Amino acid sequence: MSKITVAGAGAFGSALAVALDMAGREVTLVGRNVDAFRSSRDNPRLKGVPIPESITLATELNVTRDDILLLAVPMQALSGYLEQTRPTPKAAVACSKGVDLASGRGPTAIIDDLLDAPSAILTGPSFAADIARGLPTALVIATRSDTGADLQETLSTDTLRLYLSDDPIGAELGGALKNVIAIACGICIGAGLGESARAALMTRGMAEMLRMAVAMGAKPETLAGLAGFGDLALTCTSAQSRNFSFGLSLGGKGPAPTATTEGRHTARAIVKLAETKGVDMPIAKMVAGMVEGDLTLQQALSLLLSRPLTKEWPYAYRTDLHR
Repeated sequence: MSKITVAGAGAFGSALAVALDMAGREVTLVGRNVDAFRSSRDNPRLKGVPIPESITLATELNVTRDDILLLAVPMQALSGYLEQTRPTPKAAVACSKGVDLASGRGPTAIIDDLLDAPSAILTGPSFAADIARGLPTALVIATRSDTGADLQETLSTDTLRLYLSDDPIGAELGGALKNVIAIACGICIGAGLGESARAALMTRGMAEMLRMAVAMGAKPETLAGLAGFGDLALTCTSAQSRNFSFGLSLGGKGPAPTATTEGRHTARAIVKLAETKGVDMPIAKMVAGMVEGDLTLQQALSLLLSRPLTKEWPYAYRTDLHR
C-alpha cells in the first residue's frame, strides 16, 4: 500500500495523519513547526491528541511516485508551496477549502498547473478534533483521474468514510463557498438576529452556492451532498467553526479567531469571480463588504432586506436572473 505524506502540520493535517496512522497506514507528517513537538508529540494545533510515535515527523517534503501526498496547507499558500517544493507524488490531494485570491482558481486547478500528478480534493463536513479522536466522519474524495477508487480505499478508515465523486469543481466550490455563508451566519447570531434569520441565510446561501457552482461547470447534485449541504450545515451551526466564530466577532460577539479563516479570503475572491460570470451573490457581497470594512452591519442588512421579492427554488440554478 502507498505511503502517505501529509504536508501541513496544522490541526487538520495532523488529524488526518493520526487517523490514517491508527488505521495502519505508513504516514509522514511534514511541517515547519514539527521540531517544537518532536519530543513531546503534543501538537499545540491539535490539543489533547498526541501524535503517535509511529508517525514520522519531517520539516522537508520528500515524496516519490509511490506516495500519496495530502496537501493540508492554507489555500492562499498552496500555489507558493508547490512552486517551491515541486513534489512528484503518485497523486496529490488538496485538503484545503477556498479560492486563490490572486488567480480565482481552486486547489485542483493549481495542482494541475504545477505538478505532474493526478489531482483530487478531500472535503466535507468535518472538524479536526473529531477525525483525530476517531469519531465517525464522512467526506468526499473528488477527482477526474482514474486514481479515484485507489485513493478512496487507501484514505478510508473504520471511522473515516470517503465517498467518491468525479466532480472536483463542485466539491471544492462547496467547501469554499460554505465558509462565506458560515461567516454570514456567525454575523447573524453575533448580532442577535435570531435562529430564524440564520436558517434563512443558510437556505438563501445554498441558492448562491448552487448558482455559482453551475456557472463554473459543476454538477448541482454535488452541492446537495456532503461537500455542499453537509459542510454548510456543520459550519453554519457550530462555534468550533473558525469561519462561524469569525462571523460572531463581526456581529459583535467575542474576539476573532487567531487561526486561518479561509472564508474571509474566499469572500473577496468569489465576489470578483461572480462578477466575471454574471452571477448575483448578495450574501457573499455582504460578507466581503464587512470583511473589507466597506459596510457596517446595518448597511449590510439594509441591502439584503431591500432586495426585490422573487421566486425561490425553481430558478435556483439560473445564472441569468437578478436575485
